[in-house]
Amino acid sequence: MHFPAALPLQSGASIRDYSLSFETYGALNADKSNAVLICHALNASHHVAGVYPGQDKSEGWWDNMIGPGKPLDTNRFFVIGVNNLGSCFGSTGPMSLNPDAPVGSARVYGADFPVVTVEDWVNAQARLLDAMGIDVLAAAMGGSLGGMQALSWALQYPQRLRHAVVVASAPNLTAENIAFNEVARRAITTDPDFHGGHFYAHGVIPKRGLRIARMIGHITYLSDDVMNEKFGRQLREAVSREAAGSYLYSTQDVEFQIESYLRYQGDKFAEYFDANTYLLITRALDYFDPARSYGGDLSQALARATCKFLLVSFTTDWRFAPQRSREIVKALLDNRRDVSYAEIDAPHGHDAFLLDDPRYMGVVGAYFDGVAKEMAA
Repeated sequence: MHFPAALPLQSGASIRDYSLSFETYGALNADKSNAVLICHALNASHHVAGVYPGQDKSEGWWDNMIGPGKPLDTNRFFVIGVNNLGSCFGSTGPMSLNPDAPVGSARVYGADFPVVTVEDWVNAQARLLDAMGIDVLAAAMGGSLGGMQALSWALQYPQRLRHAVVVASAPNLTAENIAFNEVARRAITTDPDFHGGHFYAHGVIPKRGLRIARMIGHITYLSDDVMNEKFGRQLREAVSREAAGSYLYSTQDVEFQIESYLRYQGDKFAEYFDANTYLLITRALDYFDPARSYGGDLSQALARATCKFLLVSFTTDWRFAPQRSREIVKALLDNRRDVSYAEIDAPHGHDAFLLDDPRYMGVVGAYFDGVAKEMAA
C-alpha cells in the first residue's frame, strides 16, 4: 500500500511517498474486531505464515504459530503481517528510490534513508490499519524486536488495542546487547565495499561485513547448551580424517563444525539482507526505551497502557533474559493491569520463540482462546 503523505519521524525528519508491504490471513469479521497485528523482528518480513505456491522454502517465519487450527487460529482471527519501513522485503527502505533526490538522478536512499524507531514503525502500522478501516486491534503480537513493537502499541495507541502479546522481549536493551549490535555494525561499516552506505552506486555489496554481523548475531540467539549438543567440539568430517586424531592447528581453515555452521549462516544472510537495513534496524533496537522520558521509571511509563497482556520468556535466552520480561510484568502489576506471564524452561536460547515447544504453543493458544471468547461475549 502506498502512502503519499509525509510520516513525521521521532528524529524530527519525515518520509513521504512510501509503501508498506503486508500480508493477511483469515477473514475480517463484520464488526472488524478480530484483527491481530504481527510485528516482526530484525531479519523477518510480512510473510509470517503459509507458503507461496511453486516456491521452495517459502514458509512464513512464524508458520508454526499462525494458521488454521494453530495457536493463533486464522479460522477465528484476521492476521496482518507488515514489513517495517527501512526493511528490505518490499516496504520502502534504503534500496528504494529517494523522491527528494535531485531531479533526473534516480538515486536510491542508501545511507540517506532517515533514522527510524520502534515508535515510527507503530505509527506507520497505524496508518495501514486506518486505510483498512480497522479501528481497534484484538491484539498486537511479536517476539524480540517485534515484542517491543507490541509493547509500544499499548503505549502509543492504548485506545486501539485490547491485548498485547510480548514474547522473548525487553523494555530496553542492556549495555551488553547494545555492544553486540555495535560490533556487528562496525563489521559492516568498515567493509571496504560499504562506501559510506552508498555501495549500490558502486555495484558492490559489503558481504564480508554482513557475514560477520550475522555470525555475531547467531551466536547470541542460541544457548550454550544447544551449541554444545548440536556441535560440541566436533571437527568437520574431512578435517577429522586428515588430522587422524590430532589437530591441524591452522589459522585459515574451517576445522570445527560450529565454524562451518556460522560461516554457512553468514554466507546465506549476505545474499539476501541489505547492509543499510541492518544498521537501521539494530539502531531502532538500541533506541527503544519507553521509560527514558520518565526518568527511567518503567512503572510510570507503562501507566498509559490499558489493554491486557501476555508475556512469555525462555530460561536460556540470555539475549532477552526472563528478568527483563519480569521487569515489564512488575511495572504492569504496579499499575494494576491485567497481565499473564509464562516463563518456559526451554534449552533453545533466544530462538525458542520461533520453535515448537508444546508448552509455549499451549500458552499462546490458550490465551487466544480467551481473546476469542471475549469477542463472542
